[in-house]
Amino acid sequence: MALNIYVDFDDCLCETARYFCKIAREMFGKNVPYEKVMFFNLQESFSLNDEEYERLMEEGHKSEVLRAFEETPGASAALNSWIDAGHNVFVITGRPYSAYEASRAWLDEHGLERVKLFCLNKYGRENFMKNSTFSLEIDDYYKMHFDYAVEDSPAAFKFFKHLPDLKVLVYDRPWNRGAQFPCDNFSRQSDWEKIRRIVEDD
Repeated sequence: MALNIYVDFDDCLCETARYFCKIAREMFGKNVPYEKVMFFNLQESFSLNDEEYERLMEEGHKSEVLRAFEETPGASAALNSWIDAGHNVFVITGRPYSAYEASRAWLDEHGLERVKLFCLNKYGRENFMKNSTFSLEIDDYYKMHFDYAVEDSPAAFKFFKHLPDLKVLVYDRPWNRGAQFPCDNFSRQSDWEKIRRIVEDD
C-alpha cells in the first residue's frame, strides 16, 4: 500500500539552524553555538531585536543562501528509497513562496527531483516577506492525508491534530528536546537511517 509522507524542509532535510548560527555571528556578533539554539524562534535564540531579526531572515532567505544549506545526512537517500517503493513524498515547508524556486533547485541538486514541494504559511511570517503568496492554503492542507510526518518544530505539531492516526517522527534538535509530545503517535528520532527503516517496516 502506498503511503503519504509529509517531510519538513528546514532542519529535517538540511542544516538550516547551523547556517543561521553563522549568519547571526557574522552580521550581529551573536556567537551562539548550534547546540545552544534552544528555541525554534531564532529571534529568541540569538537575542535579536525586531529589526535585527528581520535582517537575519531576509539574509537567510536569499536564493544563494538557501541553496548553500548542507543536506542532513541520509535525507535524500531515505526519501528516494520511499519513492522507489511507490510511496508519495510531500515536502511541506514553512518557507515563504518567494523561496520556492531556490528550494526547488536545492531539492533537484540533491537528487530529489521527484519530491513534491509545497509552501505553507505555518508560522505567519508575512511580516518579513511583504506581499507573499503561498502555494498551499491552510484549508487545502487540511484536506490532505498523511500516514507519516517528519518534523522538527514543536510549533508545527498543531498542524497534525486533524490526523489522529498519523505517526510523527520528530527529528531530534536542541530546540525540541524539552517539548512535550501531544500523544503516543509522536516519537523522537536521531537520524535518517532510523526514520527510513520505520517507514519501510510499516
